[in-house]
Amino acid sequence: MKLRITLNDKTFEVDVEVAEGDTATLPPAYPIGSAVLSGSVATAPAAPASVSPAPAVDEAKVCRSPVSGIVVRLVAQRGQSLQVGDPLMVLEAMKMETNITAPIAGRIAALRVAAGDNVQSGQVVVEFE
Repeated sequence: MKLRITLNDKTFEVDVEVAEGDTATLPPAYPIGSAVLSGSVATAPAAPASVSPAPAVDEAKVCRSPVSGIVVRLVAQRGQSLQVGDPLMVLEAMKMETNITAPIAGRIAALRVAAGDNVQSGQVVVEFE
């Protein structure tokens, strides 16, 4: 296959050979656009002794961020009733926007983030009633 690439206003024509890849060595695909419940998130490393532990939450009623990024916009509001898959917010990570959707049906009790906030993977972003 021939491709044309331009670098610093110079155009190069290159031949590219597509080889059969070994998919067994690739990491598992990430389900873009879906939130992850805490039960399926890898356990975070233990916090240093000087940091107080985070308040306990009912893991069946929270939505955690599946990626680290910046909250671009909140779609849902506190008190809003949602069904599974309804949009909650949009996160930007590595110049890509990821739609975070409701992992469970219910009413939003609290939004733990605001537009412009940085979030970490696994951080609680929404609590449900």
